Amino acid sequence: MSSSPRASVYPLCRAEVLNLILRLGTSDKQEISGGPAVRSVQMSGKRTRSFRIAVQHRDREELLRERDRALFHSMVAKIAHHFLADDRDRKYYADRYTCCPPPLFILLVTLVELGFFTYYTASTGEITTTGPVPIDSPFIYRPDKREEVWRFFFYMLLHAGWIHLLFNLLVQVCVGLPLEMVHGSLRIGTVYMAGVLAGSLGTSVFDTDVYLVGASGGVYALLAAHLANVLLNYNQMEFGLARLGCIFFIASADVGLAIYNRYAVEQHGPPVSYVAHLTGALAGLTIGLLVLKNFEQKLHEQVLWWVALGVYAACTLFAVLFNIFNY
Repeated sequence: MSSSPRASVYPLCRAEVLNLILRLGTSDKQEISGGPAVRSVQMSGKRTRSFRIAVQHRDREELLRERDRALFHSMVAKIAHHFLADDRDRKYYADRYTCCPPPLFILLVTLVELGFFTYYTASTGEITTTGPVPIDSPFIYRPDKREEVWRFFFYMLLHAGWIHLLFNLLVQVCVGLPLEMVHGSLRIGTVYMAGVLAGSLGTSVFDTDVYLVGASGGVYALLAAHLANVLLNYNQMEFGLARLGCIFFIASADVGLAIYNRYAVEQHGPPVSYVAHLTGALAGLTIGLLVLKNFEQKLHEQVLWWVALGVYAACTLFAVLFNIFNY
């Protein structure tokens, strides 16, 4: 049988393919003319180097993520240790906290208060330890404008001097922010605003002729609630007595400075009240303390919560009626 031309070509093709494979195995950098298949093999070295670089980059990113996670969990564990009294609550919080949703209430309030102070300081062109007090602001609490209900809340955005502002912002960030991380924005926001309202209503009843600015009502509600929680559980908290003494000293100095500025310093404008510090603290000792003590528990199932809420509501109602019928 005679062999066909096609059969005689096949061995030549196989020989060329084998020769090509041997040449590629010798060096993938050698120039070989042979079409797309050869060019793809020539790029294999570059792909290998790119793959190694990608793997190294991935490993570095993973290492950084692990370090960030370790720092985050360390911070969460310290917050739990300092702001929770029960070991089970500490472990539960440290294991489950994810910063989602983030603690935005205290941060937003702090930024807004700082923005208002900057605006009114720039408007007057002066800044002192006790001023300026923007008495014409639509947000300041004024006894002659009690019918403007929003003033009972929004006075917290204004401050009388940079010392007043600095103290409130420091307490909000150093105490309020960790408390919000532990208990959530809703609970801490409730305690804060309860203190703000208690501050203005208390001032309207016990210090009727003064103006009111500052977030001291809300700040002292948080501070008093945390102070009471530490006091009740100081033996379970690290440096419990030292923390009690530090908080008490700072709060006393702030209240003392407010009283001194009220009665010993010559006033160039209407007097500013300090009663909000005390009534805000009372709100913190009732509603605030129960919020801080009942971590991850439903407040509406706590009998003491309803008692404290009833006392706060009764005091609020009395102050509202006092403002309606006494003026």
